[in-house]
Amino acid sequence: MSTRHTPSAAKASPDLIRPYGDTTGDGMVQMSFTLPIPHDKRAEGAALQLARKMGLEPALLVHARAMGPDFTFFVVYGSVRHLVDLREVTVIEREYPLLGAKEINLTIKKTLRRKLVIVGACIGTDAHTVGIDAILNIKGFAGEKGLEYYREIRVVNLGAQVLVPELVARARAEKADAVLVSQVVTQRDAHIHNTSQMSAAFREAYPAGQVPLLVAGGPRFEEGTASTIGVDRIFGRGTTPGEVASYLVHALVPPSPRKV
Repeated sequence: MSTRHTPSAAKASPDLIRPYGDTTGDGMVQMSFTLPIPHDKRAEGAALQLARKMGLEPALLVHARAMGPDFTFFVVYGSVRHLVDLREVTVIEREYPLLGAKEINLTIKKTLRRKLVIVGACIGTDAHTVGIDAILNIKGFAGEKGLEYYREIRVVNLGAQVLVPELVARARAEKADAVLVSQVVTQRDAHIHNTSQMSAAFREAYPAGQVPLLVAGGPRFEEGTASTIGVDRIFGRGTTPGEVASYLVHALVPPSPRKV
């Protein structure tokens, strides 16, 4: 006989959880979306109908605002019956240690015996430099200084709206060890198309086995899809300069031989 998970089942098992709103296990969630219709009572009814079809019952409309003459933005609140099974959640664990700036500089200097060269840019029509600047600029992000702060890393920041051929040419000219690209604009999967195009251009321009390390970052990239779009690593929202610097050392600097 099959069994159905209920709120009591969620309490009985620490692996089964529901969203929390006002009380534990009440399943309350809040979500926002835009519909391509002018703001009126009919539009609000359509928003509630959509929320119910998505499993919110009861669904409450807490905010509606016209977005020009033909669109309306909504925020709805309601309870879902779905359970999350933590045993089925998969994540990608960081496979390298986080290093301090002093250790990173010392490792590069002793092992590579030259500066690590990084070329960064926002490619295509993307003009949002906040992400790439947070990682590269010395002012950094989240209390950490950017890669420009590391004395053994040479950073070439090309800025925004860099065409892929220009990025490839500059990477070759600088003899880049790694290329970091940031993509914030995601309409119609522009971030995926641009990054895939960039990867293909580098692999065409470089001999096999000599392509720089290709790293992509942005808020809408999915972990685990690096190989699908042809890059070596993807960093998502909230990534700090220290995480990127530690990864670059892990990926590019061979470990020092052990003394016996």
